[in-house]
Amino acid sequence: MSKVRALVLERQHELALRDIDLPQEVGPGEVKIKIHTVGVCGSDVHYYTHGRIGPFIVNAPMVLGHEAAGTVVEVGAGVSHLKIGDRVCMEPGIPDANSKASRLGMYNVDPAVSFWATPPIHGVLTPFVVHPANYTFKLPDNVSFAEGAMVEPFAVGMQAASKAKIAPGDTAVVLGAGPIGTMVAIAALAGGCARAIIADLAQPKLDIAAQYQGVIPVNIREKNLIEEVKSLTDGWGADVVFECSGSPKAWETVMELPRPGGVIVAVGLPVAPVGFDVSTASTKEIRIETVFRYAHQYERSIALIASGRVDLKPLISETFRFEQSIEAFDRAVEARPSDVKLQIVLDQ
Repeated sequence: MSKVRALVLERQHELALRDIDLPQEVGPGEVKIKIHTVGVCGSDVHYYTHGRIGPFIVNAPMVLGHEAAGTVVEVGAGVSHLKIGDRVCMEPGIPDANSKASRLGMYNVDPAVSFWATPPIHGVLTPFVVHPANYTFKLPDNVSFAEGAMVEPFAVGMQAASKAKIAPGDTAVVLGAGPIGTMVAIAALAGGCARAIIADLAQPKLDIAAQYQGVIPVNIREKNLIEEVKSLTDGWGADVVFECSGSPKAWETVMELPRPGGVIVAVGLPVAPVGFDVSTASTKEIRIETVFRYAHQYERSIALIASGRVDLKPLISETFRFEQSIEAFDRAVEARPSDVKLQIVLDQ
């Protein structure tokens, strides 16, 4: 362990930029990364404001941050696919490779997963981190550090699009135009959807999403989403519905949106159990899928960004210096409607 500077969540409502003991020794199969850019995620903010997410409670000081990109500065024994100087992004969840979930390929649901900035695991808002090489991915030359730090949330969108089993030409509905909802819409379009109807209460968020070709924004303060979907699909319904808002109210009418035989993908996480219209789901034979983080999506996400088919740069609302980390989190707490993704740059 070594004393290093980091953004530490001391307890609910209290952040500090201070020195803390973190592992810095590189073992076999690991790499050391000089962190360049870290995104501020909603879960980081939730730990700051609420001190917990479900069963994960901040009982001790914890370093925040899990959306990151940087440069390899040291390589451990047995690592052959990475070298010093490689620009990389990192998948923050490390499972037990021998668990049943991992052996089934579903390593994201392994109960033993250690995930950055999820108590009691420290995150990466600190200059250097050590990470398994197998969960560290090289960035192509035309993908910036800022884009590399966006791969983590975009991977959630990719997981949702994959679970939907999109067919070319499908119509999607996305409930919620926050960072994840917008990236789900982008992933759905990249996955073959002809259009993505995205619904929200905040017009600034809809305006940002509407920059992408194929996105149809619907402000549900002004329009009835069910009627809009019916109008756009000649009364048939959407092929795919992505629930990304996490609002329990969304589930009251969500069954009205998909076509018979369509699919609903639950991405947002309500804080409490929700009512579920089994009768409509059954009579329409609606398939229901769920998403928890992602598995096997980083390489696909990076490939799409590098190809130019996916441009996430318009979603970066503002960038802060490491010394401004607390300011960045306080800005995130404000939840400005025009903000999608805030990032912190450590290596300038």
